[in-house]
Amino acid sequence: MSRKGILFVISAPSGGGKTSLCEALCAAMDDVVRSVSCTTRAPRAQEQDGLDYYFISAQQFAERVAAGDFLEWACVHRHRYGTLRQPIDEATAAGKDVLLVIDVQGAEQLRRAGVDAVHVFVLPPSWQALEERLAGRESGTKTARARLAVARQESAQYTAYDYVLINDCFAEALAALKAIVLAERHRVRRADPAPILQLLNGGT
Repeated sequence: MSRKGILFVISAPSGGGKTSLCEALCAAMDDVVRSVSCTTRAPRAQEQDGLDYYFISAQQFAERVAAGDFLEWACVHRHRYGTLRQPIDEATAAGKDVLLVIDVQGAEQLRRAGVDAVHVFVLPPSWQALEERLAGRESGTKTARARLAVARQESAQYTAYDYVLINDCFAEALAALKAIVLAERHRVRRADPAPILQLLNGGT
């Protein structure tokens, strides 16, 4: 029987590099997958429906909320984002660890609901570096500054998480994230007792 997968909640301010880290980790570990969220915002350049997000209308989103399809959902920067419950349940049941990239609102919803998950917060190397990333992403300076202000508020909530890492050197941050995944797999409460008992009882 395969082990039950673990849900990892990954949060960071916009531009903090959480998506790139998760994509790299999934490429490096076959049994780790990234959850694809739904959103009502328009796709950015090079984003693909079903790969980066499921891009749906506000009405479709509201219908799925009413149907109870979302594990969590939140309104961020005037757009709605949500995580579908079924794909995560199916992946973890198949023994896959799932990376759930969501903001602090969604993470808090999961904590309040008592969802079993490991929470990781990713911080940028500096506010200047984050501001430069946001300026390159946004079309207006005002919008970038607004996002930076929100980023400061979100980052102050890192103490609610189980782990925190600073995305200064990408390779080191990726190694740290991988180490967290591997360590969590070996927690005693998640261990399959059958082979352990066989070993303790003198079996081979």
